[in-house]
This record gives sequence, C-alpha cells and structure tokens, in this order.
Amino acid sequence: MTSNLTGKTAARKSPPAKRAAKDTVAFEVKDRIAWVKYNRPEKRNAQSPDLNRRMTEVISELEFRDDVGVLVLTGEGDAFCAGMDLQEYFRDSAAKGLGGVRKAQREAYAWWSQLRWYQKPTIAMVNGWCFGGAYGPLFACDLAFCADDAQFGLSEINWGILPGGGASKVAVNLMNHRNAMYHAMMGETLNGPQAAAQGLVNESVPADKLKARVDAVCRELLKKNPVALKATKDAIRRVSEMTYDSAEDYLIRAQEAADSFDKSGRIEGMKQFLDDKTYKPGLGAYKRPVDAD
Repeated sequence: MTSNLTGKTAARKSPPAKRAAKDTVAFEVKDRIAWVKYNRPEKRNAQSPDLNRRMTEVISELEFRDDVGVLVLTGEGDAFCAGMDLQEYFRDSAAKGLGGVRKAQREAYAWWSQLRWYQKPTIAMVNGWCFGGAYGPLFACDLAFCADDAQFGLSEINWGILPGGGASKVAVNLMNHRNAMYHAMMGETLNGPQAAAQGLVNESVPADKLKARVDAVCRELLKKNPVALKATKDAIRRVSEMTYDSAEDYLIRAQEAADSFDKSGRIEGMKQFLDDKTYKPGLGAYKRPVDAD
C-alpha cells in the first residue's frame, strides 16, 4: 500500500541505537561546582539500570574530590528525568524474575540514598520533565530549583500502579496532605511555579535564568564552612522525623561532634564577629582561613 501523501512506501524510522552505559551520565567540574547530567535525552533521561549504575560511579568519584564543593544534578535536553524507563527498568528486569527486579531496584535506590547523605551540598536543577522515579533524586538533593516551564507529575495512577520507589513518601514529605493526595491520585502535572508553591522545589525561575540562579546559590554555599554544611543538612533530614525532645538531644550531640571535628570553625566565626568586628552572621558567612587569599 502506498502513502496517499507521497505515493511511496512510507519508511519506518529505525529506533535510535542504545547509548553506551558510560555515556548515560555526563559531568564536568568547573570552579568547584560539579555539574552532573542525566544524559539520555532521546529517552527524556529516563532512568535505566545502566544509568543507575553509572550514576553511582559518577557521584562516588566526585564525593570526596578536593576540587568539588557543590554538586548540581540536571538533565540533558528538554527533561530533568521522565522517571523509570518502562522497557528497561520494568519489563526487561521483570523478565529476569524476582532477582532481576530486586537488582534493578537496589541499583536505583542506592544512589538516591547516597545522594541524600552526600558529603557535599547538592542541588537539583530541574530543567524540564520530572516524573515518577525522578522524585527520588529530587528529594535526595538538599535544594531544588526549576524552570517555570518544567513539568512535575506522578503519572503512575494513569497506567495502573501506585507511585512507588519512594515517590509517595517524597510527595508526603514535601507537600501538605491534601496536595500530596490530589497529586498522587489524579496524575495531573504541575508547572514550575505550581511546584514551587506546593513545596516540591525551592524556587521557579524563567528557563533562561535557571542556570545563573543555581550558579549563584552554589557560589554562596562555597563560602560556608563545609563541616557545618554537612552537619546542618544531615540534621534537617534527621530531625524531621523526630520528636522535639529527641531532636533537641540529637542536635546537641551533633554540634559537639562537629566542633570536635572542625575545632577552628565556631571559634574563628565568633572571633571575627566579637573581636575583629569584620562580619555580621545575618549578612553572610565568616571568612575562613582557606579563603583568606
């Protein structure tokens, strides 16, 4: 049969060649900021087993590098991450039986967990689609900024499953109860400003200003004491699920531990404020000796 448009047999597009595992994640380090990218734009950066394994390798390599002070997670092309790859993560893994399913799950959840407790501050820069399984790393990052035209969604209900893999927990942690319930049950998308209003991200900005805004936040974080930053981000995550009394006790011990590890931190900050009169804590960070030059 011929096409009524061309009179020729319609040519079928061949599927794109599968991207090599090492190329599913891209990164560069510039001015102490590690820019890490999901790099499957042909799949809207959906998370495959290959990508999850590669992401673990990349973030592990960067975590203790002296030339990295902040990590930014973003996506190549028009998506941050469209969730889990339905073919490779779900169908292909299920074809290998329970062992295949559990292996794929562990490889995904492992790097999300590592990112939640990462040594350096982390920022999700959501430049486009952010669906389902992408909520794991979105929540794992300490801060999140998005483009106004980004799209957020828990679409699982639309194809017959619940938002698993931690996605439901992320919605409940970041949104109020009614919004989380509506978001999960309806399968509708939120744009950037809506996502910011409901707590999924810190801030939504025009797409052409997104990288500059994230870069500015990174540069402020680089001025802070890294030991205090690590202790602070861990504390915020830990105390969110504690009673007040338990949190109070934990924070006392955490401060003592941080002081013993970084003896000059609090002493130097107080000296510059009380004795030298060179800075005001409410207006910026004290100048660390390593920054003196």
